[in-house]
Amino acid sequence: MAQGFSLKDQLFNAETVDGLAARFAAASPGFDAKAFRAEVLDRFPELELKARIDWIADCLAQQVPGDLDAIAPVILRALPPPCDPARADDDFGEFIYAPLGEWVVKVGLDRPELALDLIEEITQRFSMEWAIRPFLNRWPDVVLARLHAWTDHPHYHVRRLVSEGSRPHLPWGQGIGLTAAQTLPLLDRLHADPTRYVTRSVANHLNDIARGDPDAVLDRLARWRAEGRQDPGELDWMTGHALRGLVKAGHPGAMRMLGYDPDAPVSVTLTLPQSARIGGAFDLVVQLQAKGDVWVLVDYVIHFQRPGGKVSAKVHKLKQAACRGELRLAKTHRLKADATTFRLVPGPHRVEVMVNGRVRASGEVEFVT
Repeated sequence: MAQGFSLKDQLFNAETVDGLAARFAAASPGFDAKAFRAEVLDRFPELELKARIDWIADCLAQQVPGDLDAIAPVILRALPPPCDPARADDDFGEFIYAPLGEWVVKVGLDRPELALDLIEEITQRFSMEWAIRPFLNRWPDVVLARLHAWTDHPHYHVRRLVSEGSRPHLPWGQGIGLTAAQTLPLLDRLHADPTRYVTRSVANHLNDIARGDPDAVLDRLARWRAEGRQDPGELDWMTGHALRGLVKAGHPGAMRMLGYDPDAPVSVTLTLPQSARIGGAFDLVVQLQAKGDVWVLVDYVIHFQRPGGKVSAKVHKLKQAACRGELRLAKTHRLKADATTFRLVPGPHRVEVMVNGRVRASGEVEFVT
């Protein structure tokens, strides 16, 4: 990708807008593709990615005015063929169709049944995970009934929407008021899906739930394993992906489910330099000693000093391995002077080593300029 060519420009540009305009011009004789193109592109330089989606939806509504009954046939005629239903993953569709969902929300929030019919079709071209959430908030019973019906849908993009659209913490998505008790029955149906596109969403959904109710997630994963409906290898992958947040937090139940004993007989020595320069790097060496063979998941945590005296802990992965008596691990950690997430500040920084979720050793490095 050329320097300065952002994701928003890859997804929404003159070429993709022209493609969308051509489809709607063919679907609606009164659609002025040239005027639509000019209006859309005029504001692109000032708009970020999500704002471009909303703006395209507004421009479509100006070209095809009317309520949901009026625009629904036009949208259906303008849609391309569905994403290949025979694939299992990596077929995300084209982002240029995301504005269709926002358009449906803008004009159809009072017509949930027809809107859901449209969402069912559009999501087979590009995920409608954002568009369905306003309907979940306005019409929870209606939408939940449809989601339950969609768990058996022949197209895996629709099945994925059931999980992704109802996630508790969907990135960029409107917040929803559903509880885990309402969405877990959906995941019970979907966890045995044969496509990774769906099972990844199920795992992400569980990871969201785990932020507030770890026990519910652990119980569900144990139940699914006992049922034996999903391939064991796929369920292993789902389990690791679903528990990644709990693993970072050192949750004992998550560690045990993944085969790591938080109370394993392991002693740890951490070697650190006295100081490290911001913009440079420092080496940390971790020496483990165990009685017998012990499976270990080793992380290190840096407690970053923040402006104003606050501290922000960040977990970094180090190693998953079998410790057979002794195990030596080394890591070079770079201290970026131009980090975009937060600025490094001089001063003492605590470093901890976690083994199977438990802090086993700690030390301190002075960050200097």
